[in-house]
Amino acid sequence: MSPTVRQQRLGIELRKMRDRVGVTPKNLAATLGTDLPKISQMENGKSGISAERLRIWARTCDCPDGPYLDALLAMTQDRRKYWWDGFRGRMPSAIVDIAEMEHHAESLSILNTTFIPGLLQTPAYAAAVFERLPPQMRQDAPVRAEFRLRRQRIFVDHPKPYCAILHESSLRMQFGGPEVQREQLIALLEKSEQPGLDIRVIPFSVPNYRGSNESSLYLARGPVPELDTVQIDLSNGPKFVHAEAELATYRRIKEEATAIAIGAEESRDFIRALAKDFS
Repeated sequence: MSPTVRQQRLGIELRKMRDRVGVTPKNLAATLGTDLPKISQMENGKSGISAERLRIWARTCDCPDGPYLDALLAMTQDRRKYWWDGFRGRMPSAIVDIAEMEHHAESLSILNTTFIPGLLQTPAYAAAVFERLPPQMRQDAPVRAEFRLRRQRIFVDHPKPYCAILHESSLRMQFGGPEVQREQLIALLEKSEQPGLDIRVIPFSVPNYRGSNESSLYLARGPVPELDTVQIDLSNGPKFVHAEAELATYRRIKEEATAIAIGAEESRDFIRALAKDFS
C-alpha cells in the first residue's frame, strides 16, 4: 500500500533535516545501525521510524529538542486506525488523505472561487457536484458522497477553527439548479453561526487579488509552522504542498484574501440577500 500524505510528510521532514547539515545517507545508516535501503524507505514514507531512532536522527543532524521535534515524535507514535482508513481502496488515496490532513490540523482555512467547500456542502449540492465528474470517476460518486458527509462530522467530533473565504462566483455557481443552490446558501448561513466557523465573502466589487486564479486553496495549520500543509484541487486530483517557499507564498495569498473579504456579519447579510435571488 502506498504511504499516506502524512507518512510521506514525516519522510520529507527527515530528508530536510539531513540535507540541512549535509549528513549522507551512508553516515546516517551507520549511526542508526541500519542500511541504505532502510534510510531511503524512511525518507519516502514507506517505512516507519521509532521514537528512539528519530531522536538519534535529530541529534546526528543537529536538530535541537523543541516543538518541531516533539511534533515529529507525535507523528511516529500515532499508529491508530481512523475512520477514513475504511475508505482506502474504495476511493483515490489522495482524496482520503484530505480527511487525514483535516483531522491532524490545528486549524483549517480555505479559499474557494468556484464552488462551496466540501465540509460545508449539503447532500444535494454534493451530489450535483459529483454528477459533473468525468465518466470514469462518476461510478464511485455514492462512495464519495458518503465520505464527504463523514468528513463533515469533524465539526462535532474534532472541532477546530475553520475559516472559509468564498468568492461571490462560488456562491452564484449553480450545482443542481436554483433550489439546490438556495438550500446550500441557507445551510451556509446556519453554519456561520457555529462557534469556530468563520465564513467570509469576497464580492465581485473587490478588484483582482492574489489567489483569484486558484479555484481552491486549502491551508491546514500544523502544530508548528514547519508542518503546515496546503492542498490544491487539480483536474487529476488533489495536490499537497509542503515546500517551505511555496507554503510561505500560499500563506500570504490566504492572508491577503482574508484582509479584502468583507466582515462576518456583512458576509451573512450578503449570503442572505443572494439566497433570495434563488427563490
